[in-house]
Amino acid sequence: MWFRSSFVVAGGCLPPLIGLLCASPLPAACTEESIAGTAEQMFVRHLTGCSEQEQTARAVTAEELLAALNSGKGVDLAGVVVSGDLRLDELTPVPVDAILGLSADERNAVSGLNVREVRLVSGPLSIRDSVVKGTISTGIKEGYVLMRGPVILTGTVFEHLLDLSRCVFLGPVDLSKAVILREGFFVHGRFTGQARFAQTAFGVHSRFFRSVFAEPVTYVQAEFNGLAEFLEVTFQKDVDFSQATFKMGTGFSGSEFLKRADFSEAVFEREAFFLFSMFGEDASFRQATFRSVADFSDSQFKGSEDFTNTRFEKQPQFTRAQLVGGRSTPFQARGSIFQLAFTAVLLLFAAALVAYLIRAR
Repeated sequence: MWFRSSFVVAGGCLPPLIGLLCASPLPAACTEESIAGTAEQMFVRHLTGCSEQEQTARAVTAEELLAALNSGKGVDLAGVVVSGDLRLDELTPVPVDAILGLSADERNAVSGLNVREVRLVSGPLSIRDSVVKGTISTGIKEGYVLMRGPVILTGTVFEHLLDLSRCVFLGPVDLSKAVILREGFFVHGRFTGQARFAQTAFGVHSRFFRSVFAEPVTYVQAEFNGLAEFLEVTFQKDVDFSQATFKMGTGFSGSEFLKRADFSEAVFEREAFFLFSMFGEDASFRQATFRSVADFSDSQFKGSEDFTNTRFEKQPQFTRAQLVGGRSTPFQARGSIFQLAFTAVLLLFAAALVAYLIRAR
């Protein structure tokens, strides 16, 4: 009879007398990574191999994070639980003239805000593969929060409001594979570096109202599970929404796509509005799916537009839209899905009629 047993000796395995292979090693214990020489510049907490209960027992509090940010430190968290509400409006205001070390481009970006003081996050803000139990919010109606370093929130679950409205991001922003269960607000945001929202899951309401993206931004395979507002947003460089899914109403009205806009293979489950939107260069909706209203009225296409194999389940609206060559719709030259379907029906009818007449002879 075979027995599944083994002995662990000094981190190795002593096989039983019958010669069985060693059993699988025990799971690693919950450990906290120690990074030497960073305490003065960074608030660091990296947990590995921890259960949910162990993460909760070692939770980082919002008060700790606010104190670190107010002291000029960056934040570097991985595999942790963050408890409590982090209100960035509680950061101490700093005069713009007192901020040292800005590059010429950064100085121009800050001076363009026309404010005398800002709330300042001096270092990187990185919360990766973690769970944020409370809210993170700016909570300001005027002024800005200046993020000098990179903002990395990849793989993190935000259980409540994430509101980074009126933030000026001088470094790159990465929310790839993040999960926002409730609201995700980026109103009046200024993104001066590249931004990534690839495979990000947005919750009940997303708002990027009047935000400006100065560098390329990607939303590849992003999921918008609630209302998605991109009203009056300016995309100064390429923007990629390919394979994104919009499950509720979506608005891009009044937005400007100054470079290439890619919506190929995107799926719009509900109403999609591009009223008064402007596409400065190529705009691709190749193989996109619109299951409800698709309204491009009063929009401008200054470059080529690609609606090849686009699926419209309702007649799209291009009232007063301006297209290259003076066409009234982007299907005038190629034929829309409706025109192709109508032609196919006529051909089938004609074939059936011919077959009937042949049999009737």
